[in-house]
Amino acid sequence: MHLLLIEDDPALFTTLQRSLVRAQMRVDVCSDGAQALTYWNTLQPDVVVLDLSLPGVDGLDVLKQARRSGLRTPVLILTARGTVGDKVLGLNAGADDYLPKPFDLDELEARIRALHRRNADNPTPQSSDLLVGELRLDRNSGAIYHRHEVLDLTPRELALMTALMLRPGHAVSKERLFEVVFPGQVDVQFEAIEVVVYRLRKKLTAMRVSLVTLRGLGYLLKAD
Repeated sequence: MHLLLIEDDPALFTTLQRSLVRAQMRVDVCSDGAQALTYWNTLQPDVVVLDLSLPGVDGLDVLKQARRSGLRTPVLILTARGTVGDKVLGLNAGADDYLPKPFDLDELEARIRALHRRNADNPTPQSSDLLVGELRLDRNSGAIYHRHEVLDLTPRELALMTALMLRPGHAVSKERLFEVVFPGQVDVQFEAIEVVVYRLRKKLTAMRVSLVTLRGLGYLLKAD
């Protein structure tokens, strides 16, 4: 598990880093609120442990900015601000858990592992992913998922689906799809694109997503 610890107290972050590394976690530390988002975006950790009292930018503002930018990493707030009001503020800003100081190291480790398990069981699409109903296009890997399962598609079917998902809510012309699915293949008949569409429609039947023909415009992928 890869953990980002955002904490400005050197004695505390040194102790935490050593303890969590011994617990088989990879731990990166950021001690400046102004740099926290850069670390977060660059490292893409599995879990973030965030102190609220940071130099540069307050931890609560870091969290709000992260959520606005599309970062959905599980966050555990670790802070001396232990009032109910502070907890509510943190949770409303997008935190997943809240542990007031002082705390027990075993409890911290247990809470971190619980957040990681929860996220692994229910992965949240990243901001770069594209959604159409229950389908998700992972723009990093190029794979298309139905819920949590990768769709079993041929290269041509994948190319067509990707072209449609990259234009959510818009029709894509048959000419454009032909160029994407059969690039440079001058010996293939134009109607071959309809065969790929037919096969895809059969695969999408149980997925509450429809591949719609818009006459004169092309094809559109939409959630039922």
